[in-house]
This record gives sequence, C-alpha cells and structure tokens, in this order.
Amino acid sequence: MLPLSNAHPEAAIVGRIWRPGLGPCLVAIRDERAIDITSPILPTMRDLLEHDNPAATLRGAPGEDIGALTDLVAASHEAPGDDDLRLLAPCDLQAIKACGVTFAASMVERVIEEQAAGDPARAEAIRGRVGSHVGDSLSGLKPGSPQAIKVKEVLQAEGLWSQYLEVGIGPDAEVFTKAQPMSAVGWGAVVGLHPVSKWNNPEPEIVLAVTSRGEIVGATLGNDVNLRDVEGRSALLLGKAKDNNASCAIGPFLRLFDGTYSLDDVRGAELALEVIGDDGFTLEGHSSMAEISRDPADLVAQTIGRHHQYPDGFFLFCGTMFAPVKDRDGPGQGFTHHIGDEVSISEPALGTLRNKVQLSTDCPEWTFGTAALMRNLARRGLL
Repeated sequence: MLPLSNAHPEAAIVGRIWRPGLGPCLVAIRDERAIDITSPILPTMRDLLEHDNPAATLRGAPGEDIGALTDLVAASHEAPGDDDLRLLAPCDLQAIKACGVTFAASMVERVIEEQAAGDPARAEAIRGRVGSHVGDSLSGLKPGSPQAIKVKEVLQAEGLWSQYLEVGIGPDAEVFTKAQPMSAVGWGAVVGLHPVSKWNNPEPEIVLAVTSRGEIVGATLGNDVNLRDVEGRSALLLGKAKDNNASCAIGPFLRLFDGTYSLDDVRGAELALEVIGDDGFTLEGHSSMAEISRDPADLVAQTIGRHHQYPDGFFLFCGTMFAPVKDRDGPGQGFTHHIGDEVSISEPALGTLRNKVQLSTDCPEWTFGTAALMRNLARRGLL
C-alpha cells in the first residue's frame, strides 16, 4: 500500500529521503515518482518552507528522477542500515513542538492518568467516578471563556480540578518540546518506547509546518508516542514521557498548502488509527479535528510570537482525541503496546504513516544531528 494512495493528483508533496553515498535529500513526489530537488538553493526542508510560496517553489524546482515511489517505500520497509535508501521524517532544522490536552476526550483521560498515578489497574474505577461528574460536559467548551471558568469552579468544588484541565479549558495551551531537530523518524522506521513504561499508546495527530514568520504552510501526520504511566505519575516527567530515542514519528511526506489544500482542510481532517499486534490483537480508533477545543491557528499563535521566535521554523503536533481504553491484557487493564505492534495513522489528504513499535533502547541510536547535516551539505557543495 502506497503511503500516498489517496492524495490529490495535483497535490504539492515534498519529503526527505536518505540516498546512499549522499545523505539527506529533498524529494518532490510527482506522478508517483521521487524527484530529488536538493540544490544550493534548496539544501534543506527549512529553506524550501522559508520561500514566499513553498508550493510554487516546489513545483518549479528541477531535479533528478531517482525512482518510483513504490520502490522507495519497499526500501524503507526493510529496516535499512545507516547508508541505505529510505524515507526520513519530512522536517530537518525545525524545532519539533507539540500541544497537549486539546480534545475533551483525551483531556478526561489525562485527568484519570493523574488520579491513578500512572497505575492502569486503578484507572477503570477512577474513570467511572470522573465520568459521572464530567461526562461530555467539556465538549464544545471554549477554553478561557466565562463558561469554562464556571466549569472550573464546579470541578474544584468536587475536588476534581487538575493541571490537565487547566490547559484544556483555561486560557493557555500546553505547548512542549516533543523532540529535538533531526531526531524524528519517518515512514517504515521503528518507533520507540522507554523501557520503564508499562502503560502506553500511540497518539495519531496532524502536524503543522510553520515558518520562522509564523505562517502555516503545510501539514503531515505524526505519532506523538505517549507513556501514560510515566506522565501520570507526575506532569514534571513530561520530558521523560515524550522525548526518547525514536519516540517521534512524522510523515510520510509534507503536503504544502496551495489551491488544492489549505488550513480549512486541516480543520476538517479525520484521522484513522490501526494497531495490529503479533498476538492477533487489533485496535482501531479515530481523531476528528472538527472536535478540537482550540483552533490550529491559535495553537500556532501561542507557540510563536514576540515572546518566542523560531528562526528555522517548527513542526507542531496539534494533539489528539484518541485515548484507548479497550482491554488488551486483562479486564480493566485498558490498552498498552506490545513490542512488534504495527501502527498505521491515515488521513485521506495526507496518506498513511506506518511504524512498528520497539523499545527505545533497541531502536537505532540517533547519531545524525544538525552538525552532521551541516558537514554533509558542505561536503556536497550545497552550502
């Protein structure tokens, strides 16, 4: 299955690949062919996105046809080595940021994680108690509104107020650093779980590409791997829960905004998730951007501005409404990953991001960082 089988034929689609003997390259996808457009003018994804009209620049960029998309996908699926042909995450020099607790459904689950102190065995009973007080009352509630303030007062009186509700319905969004520049993995790579975690899940999300000027210029898919027990013990462990070796997957490609695709399409996106385990277990879920509590443009505005600049731009995870409760290992235990799970995140306009789950300690180490990229581009005469 091609990761872009449902994409619009005129879509402006760009990605990054590793070419043997060369290194990271920019590729335009044209007629299901991969065209290497790397040049001194476009040495990085960051440089492409900083153009006034990235989609037009992409369409006008000359390049070398390096093969069919099917061949690139097949090569990426075979656990390639350091210098083998493969898909990379579409971001390079950009910061990788994420927003949390942007959907009512996942907001309630974060409260449950906190009250359970990261213990999945306690979650079922707490879910019933919290649900009896909260239910769906948070759906459609505008963060920071007078109505949200009233809900906060009620929940505080019931002893159910939480730091997760604060960022979920309060005026300020949760924005954190998901991963370091150059550390995200792409389609076909293994995605990592910290070995201390025993309760975790995938998080299917839309990821926005934002320039240094704060302009949203495209979108892709991401898996914001979540360690529910680690973060549930303390929100101060967010860094340990979120930023680990291979714990951030982005891809398969970046679709640029143009006449065929815009931020309004992102606002109406419907993400589907499928997990297939070696044990025969399957899990399906979805995340509808129409149900997000904060508009994507507001999330970007809270991330960049006079208070914080990103000279190389950033990729921003928008959050998810997906919080699985389907029992896997026993009644009341809910869902957690098993090693070898295949995770597929799909959206008709953006394709499919597929990765297999492994422990972070068993994933390939991240060794190619920003300094390595600069040396590589300089050696190739691209800087």
